[in-house]
Amino acid sequence: MSAAHYSEDTIRTLDWKEHIRLRPGMYIGKLGDGNYADDGIYVLLKEVMDNSIDEFMMGNGNVIEIDISDEGRVSVRDFGRGVPLGKVIDVASKMNTGAKYDSKVFKKSVGLNGVGIKAVNALSGYFFIQSFRDGQSKPAEFLRGELDSDIPVQPTDEKNGTLVIFEPDEKIFNGYRYQYEHIEALIKNYVYLNTGLTIVFNGQKYSSKNGLLDLLNDNMTSPGLYPIIHLRGDDIEVAMTHGNQYGEEYYTFVNGQHTTQGGTHQIAFREAVGRTIREFYNKSFDLADMRNGLIAAISVKVEEPVFESQTKTKLGSKDMGPDGPTVRQFINDFLKKELDNFLHKNSATADGLFKKILESEKERKAIAGVTKIARERAKKANLHNRKLRDCRLHLNDEKSGDNYQNSMIFITEGDSASGSITKARDVQTQAVFSLRGKPLNSYGLTKKVVYENEEFNLLQSALNIEDGLEGLRYNKVVIATDADVDGMHIRLLLITFFLQFFPELVRKGHVYILQTPLFRVRNKKETIYCYSDEEKVAAIKKLGPDPEITRFKGLGEISPDEFKHFINIDNMRLDRVRMKKEDQVGDLLTFYMGKNTAERQNFIIDNLITNLDEIE
Repeated sequence: MSAAHYSEDTIRTLDWKEHIRLRPGMYIGKLGDGNYADDGIYVLLKEVMDNSIDEFMMGNGNVIEIDISDEGRVSVRDFGRGVPLGKVIDVASKMNTGAKYDSKVFKKSVGLNGVGIKAVNALSGYFFIQSFRDGQSKPAEFLRGELDSDIPVQPTDEKNGTLVIFEPDEKIFNGYRYQYEHIEALIKNYVYLNTGLTIVFNGQKYSSKNGLLDLLNDNMTSPGLYPIIHLRGDDIEVAMTHGNQYGEEYYTFVNGQHTTQGGTHQIAFREAVGRTIREFYNKSFDLADMRNGLIAAISVKVEEPVFESQTKTKLGSKDMGPDGPTVRQFINDFLKKELDNFLHKNSATADGLFKKILESEKERKAIAGVTKIARERAKKANLHNRKLRDCRLHLNDEKSGDNYQNSMIFITEGDSASGSITKARDVQTQAVFSLRGKPLNSYGLTKKVVYENEEFNLLQSALNIEDGLEGLRYNKVVIATDADVDGMHIRLLLITFFLQFFPELVRKGHVYILQTPLFRVRNKKETIYCYSDEEKVAAIKKLGPDPEITRFKGLGEISPDEFKHFINIDNMRLDRVRMKKEDQVGDLLTFYMGKNTAERQNFIIDNLITNLDEIE
């Protein structure tokens, strides 16, 4: 067979919309169906919102109206200056066109490079944009990026601003559905970072008076050990406290963009906090002791920010602007002055912070010997770790490119289940860690147990989270246990472990439960896998009389050939372990995992629903 003919005729240039539709990941990250906050349909909404936020930041329009129908049609109306009427079609359909290139007009904008709104247009089945400006209006309609209706400028009584309506293209976002919890989280971040802004979403108003102070209060699942320190300056805002928890928790933003992967501003903040605290107390505290339990939010405004991807989740900029200081110097100078002044003026807060650092130092020194031995043991085990079957691409590896989002590790019970998953997995992005049996109930124990317990120590090492999430090797940590009582218990023990010692892993949305089918229903022509009794009934009805029904008792009973279907990136069903404000983690763990057996037994008896109850 001859190779394809390579000539001038084989070279083609894609127009702007073809390229976006062919390679959407370059512009919006992953596609998804709306189940996860970073799915593409939310990025489309955010790209439209960012333009409206930029208008507000420049002092134009303090209300943004968002409406999303059950069918997925999105409408965003701001009351800024309105797109210049002669450029309405260009800003929606010509690459490298936009006011963001003029830093005098948008000095510290969220959107970049005039690409965002074009990506929304190209990836929408229907797209409509209308500008209202000084008593005149200019609308335009597009279908999959192609101009469908060029309506002339017309008079209007509407207030100045821009209206964008779009419907994500079903051909690209197959079976998508907007989930309001993700939209609400996005909106709340916008109002926290823009005091004075009101966002009306499907009739409900959102606003914030205290900025990042409100953000921490609304997100912390237990009270801080001292009142939140809230500092504001030109182009910077900081809120911080310490909680009675392990690890660090950060909410970082650049020009209103939630940088979920941190970047230079987060690194600079961590350094500056450590340096300022050392100088204030005049003690050479260990950095780990100062940061342990730290809960902080930081927002900075940077001229011409450089992000490490179009989806802008990690800041790469070293400088605040072309003529300004470095990000590191700017944040350090601000905290050195303002945090130091605050601690001098608020002795009770300074005492609470000091007490927390001493407690962290005491615990760290108490387990120092165990830690050293455990690290050496984990290092040796990593050379030939029989518990870990690793993959090739990792979250913390720059070579992984866009594939980092697909990197995951399955935590399984027993050799049979791990064997099936290992044979069926994608070796590029899917790793497997097998447990020997039920892990230890870690509730109420100190971090010493993480190092003393071989399984916990090796799991911590495999995830690379001992010193925080910066080095996390997998985007998704998937608990894959049998759907029986023992499997449920193992899930609970693992979640307890993560909540006790690595709560940020859960808060940042990295921990998931793998759903696996309970039944296989098939005839000679078709096989249907069912995840519930309801799905089984529907499958029996579809396949007709007397289909073969198999009940899977455990993961080990599912053959590798079948398992491929359940852990394929397109078919896999995952439930994310979520933490909300109302989840008082300490209380939950105390009740379900503490030494209150009698109380728990009474709760189970009082709330048990039997088949007899259902019949009655």
